[in-house]
Amino acid sequence: MTPYQNGTSNACTQPGRTKEQHCARQLALPMIDQAPGLARQATRDALAAWGMTHLEETAVLVVSELVTNVVLHAEAFPDFLMLRLETADGCLRIAVHDADPNWPRPRTPDRLDESGFGYLLVDALADRWGIREISPGKAVWAELDARAHGEAGIGNGNGNGR
Repeated sequence: MTPYQNGTSNACTQPGRTKEQHCARQLALPMIDQAPGLARQATRDALAAWGMTHLEETAVLVVSELVTNVVLHAEAFPDFLMLRLETADGCLRIAVHDADPNWPRPRTPDRLDESGFGYLLVDALADRWGIREISPGKAVWAELDARAHGEAGIGNGNGNGR
């Protein structure tokens, strides 16, 4: 699948002889005010279909922050973004692609600021997160441990894997 394909894609396969299920879903969204809500619902639907509802609160918050950041700050044409959700290697990978080549500049907001907390939330909630160049633009990604509570985590113990 290519990252800038219109529509949605849903693939869920059980590779031969492995216990790990690999699922992927991607959705093209217009960069409009309703995009974060549509992305949250798509995330809930994917997690329910994959039997991973234990990740819903965290995944929906991370998706909402990443998509909102694109809607508010990305400047590029075409005027859409791509949300990709994927399970592999014991984690849920979330990626938000947009065509703006400028990378986000996370900042530390002041105590009384009403905005600017998105990347602090992503950093606190994700086991790993980062930014990578794609053509065109960039992808901001985050990984969440997909195993049920009580199993060993994938993180490095300090909440980020960068």
